[in-house]
Amino acid sequence: MVYLAQSQYLLLLLLIPLLFVGYALFLRMRRKRIARFGDEALVRQLMPNASTGKGWLKISLFAAAWFFFVIGLTRPQLGARLKEHESQGVEVMLALDVSNSMLAEDYSPNRLERAKLAISRLVDKLQGDRLGLVVFAGEAFVQLPITADYVSAKIFLKSIDTQSVPIQGTDLAAALMASARSFSTQSERSRAIILITDGEDHEGEAIEAAKTIAEQGIRIYCIGVGSPQGKPIPQPGGGLMKDRQGEIVVSRLDEDILQEIAGIGGGKYVRAGNAEFGLNPIIDDIRTIDKEQFNSVVFEDYDEQYMYFFAIALFFLILEFLVPETKARRKLFDK
Repeated sequence: MVYLAQSQYLLLLLLIPLLFVGYALFLRMRRKRIARFGDEALVRQLMPNASTGKGWLKISLFAAAWFFFVIGLTRPQLGARLKEHESQGVEVMLALDVSNSMLAEDYSPNRLERAKLAISRLVDKLQGDRLGLVVFAGEAFVQLPITADYVSAKIFLKSIDTQSVPIQGTDLAAALMASARSFSTQSERSRAIILITDGEDHEGEAIEAAKTIAEQGIRIYCIGVGSPQGKPIPQPGGGLMKDRQGEIVVSRLDEDILQEIAGIGGGKYVRAGNAEFGLNPIIDDIRTIDKEQFNSVVFEDYDEQYMYFFAIALFFLILEFLVPETKARRKLFDK
């Protein structure tokens, strides 16, 4: 598995098209300057060694060097080996709503992407805790079993979208029960579920599920994503979702049910904001739970691959340097 430790540098690849556009503009300006001296064909005869093709070759080689240099900057890594890892922490199951209503744009760019960003930042802060991920809509699936491998967690997180669950709807009870069944420990004091949803429960069995889970000593926290006034739901092909009567569907945050679930589960409810999504205060509260000793098998080290890409970049840069800007002369001395 290849992992990019600093993937933000991929944005530098956007400069490659600009290199070719800039060189094309340079040639155009040069032709205009040549035209000021007289007939272009005549001027070209006076400069027989000038070569436009060599210029394009040099810029192509430089672009190739830049490409591999940028890939090297991202620090590609390969998992080197697995190692048994001992840690103390809490098991946390994240239940993420991926129903179509999570496409509403209360947040930028939408509810689902904002939730994924917050979870990704949370993973970066975890130390010793174990994390699992359930995705749900009309039914629930374990996307990532409980693990201490945070790198894998972020990879799985990136692949989540509204197509991750084939049946639409919002079944909070299924999400809660799937999360409760996914814990690897039976401790009554080191398990927590974080339910991230807009709260529009279409099945109506969430309260009973929360009571059953609370009896097992599992804490339930809820993050409400959206706004009480609601937002329409964009369609993938454009336009807004409409009901059978042709009216635009507005997805509203249902805080009442989420507050009740959190109260039953001994946790707390937080409404997600644009600045603070709500995961940080919940994690601070979870850290007060008694920790448990875990043994996990995780990737310990990664083999750095950046030096190979830097070497390829240097190779293309040397080639670019060796290519002359003018045509090769056929005769060394004029007769």
